[in-house]
Formats: sequence, structure tokens, C-alpha cells
Amino acid sequence: MASVLPGLSAAVTLDRDAGWRNYSRMSAPQVLFVTSNRIGDCVISSGVIREIARQVPGAQITVACGRPPAPFFRNAPGVVRTIVLDKKKMSGHWLDLWKQAVGTRWDLVIDIRGSALSYLVPAKRRIVYNRSWETGLRKVEMVSRLMGSPTPLDPEIFLDDQARAEAAAVIDPQLAGGTGPGRIIALAPIAHQPGKSWPADRWGALVEKLKAEPRFDGWRFMPVGGPGDRPPATPALEAAGPRGIDFVGKGDILASAAAIARADLFVGNDSGLMHVSAALGRPTLGLFGPTEWWLYGPWGPKTRTAASNETRGQFAPIEDLSVDHVFEAVLALHDAYIGAAPVKP
Repeated sequence: MASVLPGLSAAVTLDRDAGWRNYSRMSAPQVLFVTSNRIGDCVISSGVIREIARQVPGAQITVACGRPPAPFFRNAPGVVRTIVLDKKKMSGHWLDLWKQAVGTRWDLVIDIRGSALSYLVPAKRRIVYNRSWETGLRKVEMVSRLMGSPTPLDPEIFLDDQARAEAAAVIDPQLAGGTGPGRIIALAPIAHQPGKSWPADRWGALVEKLKAEPRFDGWRFMPVGGPGDRPPATPALEAAGPRGIDFVGKGDILASAAAIARADLFVGNDSGLMHVSAALGRPTLGLFGPTEWWLYGPWGPKTRTAASNETRGQFAPIEDLSVDHVFEAVLALHDAYIGAAPVKP
């Protein structure tokens, strides 16, 4: 453990008694949930929040996660604190978390990152991920089994009024201008891992084809992303012209989720925003290249994937995914969840 959490071993004994004393002063059960620094993984495991309430009624939950997904938890039921883990050299972020967690006697520690930290804080019970849980199950199912749930713990987005207001402040003025109100298709043209981003110019070509498709008459096209996503989103916005809604770099991840909640359809790379859309119940199409779409695809009843290789267990570069393939998948998504194609005269 010392190699993972340098500098902790000597300090654990000194501070453990303080943790036990602190516990006696707390009336509500205390739960520490250590989750990911990635948005997508935090969404996939978000059903754990409700399961904590079932297993530990009245629990006060402290969430430890990366900075990008941290806003997700500000309105989550039972969450009283969010600890942001900014990655540091020599695993210094784990030392920071240990310093903040060791003074509490936890009723339950849940760690889906499988860190040594979970064994170095006082706890009645621990649920800690390790590689043995990688058994070919969908990630939602794996987390559910880890928690001992007999049924899948469906992901959930805990929207609040602040996020909805921030989204409305960006979207409503753009709906009032341009071509006026209309149905919205949200687009997420980026993914932060190499090989997972469909080329930016193809997003522009896709928007051009959708603009010419009768099913999408009057629709608005809304790219969504963070501040650094402007370059890959630009071709789609330029193709959309007056029918575009720009929600790139316009708010934190919960505001982006509120924007996606305003959409009727969603198309995006294998990314956190794809999982957000699926958890919100939006009809969602995820685009996949050399990653396991059968494991990491969007979870929910209104979800589909389009992959550069549709054969399970085989892969191809995402550049092999053609505009026509994605266009046909978008039409199928539309017909399944919005309505059938208009009858030609």
C-alpha cells in the first residue's frame, strides 16, 4: 500500500483513534463513496447513490471524485459533501483524501476505483472494486453486483433548478432568434480519449444531410461540450447556420445535462455526455470505434449504438464509421422514438 499511498503508513496509527472519537459524535450513518475522475464512469455508477439510501437508511454521503464530474452530486439525495480529487504527482491526491477522511469512523466505504485508501480509513464495512469484477458484464451491471443489488442500478442525473436556469439562459435566447423554436437534436462531437472521436468534418456533413431530410424540418442542432471542445464542434455549428444552438463551453457538466434534457434526440461519441443523455431518458445514439460498445454503450431503453465494426469482439478505427452509416442510424432512432417517416405523396 505504501507504493500507492506514499507517506501514509506512519501516520495511520497516529490518526486512527481520532477517527473513532469523531464517529461517536455523529448521529447519522456516514458513508464515503469514492468514484471516478471521469464523467462517464460517474454517471454509470450514479445508481449507487440510491442504493446507499436503501442499504444505510438516513446515511450522510460524502462523495470523492474528479473535478469535472463534481457538480453532478450537488443535488444528489443524501450527499452532504463532495471532495474534489485533483490528480497530483506521487499519488498526492490520495494523501489529500486520506487526510480529509481519516477523522471519520465510516459506517460504509464504497470505492469503485479500488484504491488502497479504502483500507486506511476506519470503517465498519467496505465495498472495494478489484479486477476480479471484470467478467464481461455491462459496467452498470458490474457496479450493481458489486453493491449486492439483485437488479441493475440504473444511472440517474440529479438535475437542480440552478442547472436548468443556466441552460435556459443560453438556449432560450437562441431559440427566440435564428429560425425560431423547434425540436432539438443534441450533438456531442468530442471524446477525450484517443481514437474515440468521430472526425469533426463528418459532424458537419451529418448536419447537412439531416437539414435536407424531411424528418428534421424545423429542427435545431445543438452541439454540447466543454470549453476545450470548440474546434471539433465548429463544423457542426457552421453547417447548422441559423438553425444552430451553441452550448459548447457554456456551463458546467450539470448545466450541460440540463441542456441535453431539453433535446428530443442525442447523437454523440463514446463519452460522458452520451451516458448523461441515456441516463436522462433521451433517445441516444452512441458512436463507437475501437472500444467495446457491448460493454460501454449507453444504458437505457431508448439507446442505440453505431460502430465502425458491428461484430462483437472485433474493432475498427472510428474513421471507418461513415456519414451514411450514422445518418441511417439517426433516422432509425428518430422513427423509433419520435415518429415514423412522413409518407411521400
